[in-house]
Amino acid sequence: MAAPTPLLKDELDIVIPTIRNLDFLEMWRPFFQPYHLIIVQDGDPSKTIKVPDGFDYELYNRNDINKILGPKASCISFKDSACRCFGYMVSKKKYIFTIDDDCFVAKDPSGKEINALEQHIKNILSPSTPFFFNTLYDPFRDGADFVRGYPFSYREGVPTAVSHGLWLNIPDYDAPTQLVKPLERNTRYVDLVMTIPKGTLFPMCGMNLTFDRELIGPAMYFGLMGDGQPIGRYDDMWAGWCIKVICDHLGLGVKTGLPYIWHSKASNPFVNLKKEYKGIFWQEEIIPFFQSATFPKGCTTVQNCYIELSKQVKEKLGKLDPYFDKLADAMVTWIEAWDELNPAKGSSKLPNGSAK
Repeated sequence: MAAPTPLLKDELDIVIPTIRNLDFLEMWRPFFQPYHLIIVQDGDPSKTIKVPDGFDYELYNRNDINKILGPKASCISFKDSACRCFGYMVSKKKYIFTIDDDCFVAKDPSGKEINALEQHIKNILSPSTPFFFNTLYDPFRDGADFVRGYPFSYREGVPTAVSHGLWLNIPDYDAPTQLVKPLERNTRYVDLVMTIPKGTLFPMCGMNLTFDRELIGPAMYFGLMGDGQPIGRYDDMWAGWCIKVICDHLGLGVKTGLPYIWHSKASNPFVNLKKEYKGIFWQEEIIPFFQSATFPKGCTTVQNCYIELSKQVKEKLGKLDPYFDKLADAMVTWIEAWDELNPAKGSSKLPNGSAK
């Protein structure tokens, strides 16, 4: 009997940022091999990155980024995992799953290996319920439904734009928390998926994440981080705050919870503190900024919303530090580059699997 075709096989790309050989893919082979990989090599472009045999992939380094984007390549971070968002831009598929190269296959409490990608696909293909909280969490999971008192007019839900997965073992902590809890490990497997309510922000982690790039891709910009910037390790969080306010405005959903991956190694807390230092202060201003961000009715596309957000970043956060003026300009450059590579939805109209 032939094996069943993997879900969304021709409609999803796996994006991996890396500076090292991708031996970790051996562990993921049963789950990832049918899919197309986009590998974004950070750091020295003359270094050769080895990819295990049998994977269908394309690899981009800094030279490729400069060649494809020209002067607009300035919006892609260097020496930071934020470089992964270049992969989102060049993909021609409807969905993106992104994972870090220190993330391994986790096991559920019964000892079974977790197919994280399959769970993400289930999340993204089922509706979200951001406007009214269901106390049984995700009503679209097998064995669950809407509880008594849940308005019938909300039960259809809205399209899910983002599925945010979690991690066992090394928690995704900031440097101060890492320093005071150096031995802490996450061993709690919580079997739930929930929609993050409208009006609620969350700290998005980019190491185990899936999104519908047709619905929210242009807002999935991981900012200007790393080399030459005063801040790092806020790339995924910046994107998370941007996508959440835009999803709220456009009536799209964000889910969090399952699937888990095994996060294998903790980064150095002292190095992290240096990268995060300004962000730890700035986030106290950034969060209220996003909490009060609104969009005019005329903002009906992700691009419109993102350009509007960039203006507000310049106007309100520019006073905090000149970095935010630079970031606001990079947000505009990112949208221009996105539209050049993805003209008027033309890319999404390509037949499935036509990207090589």
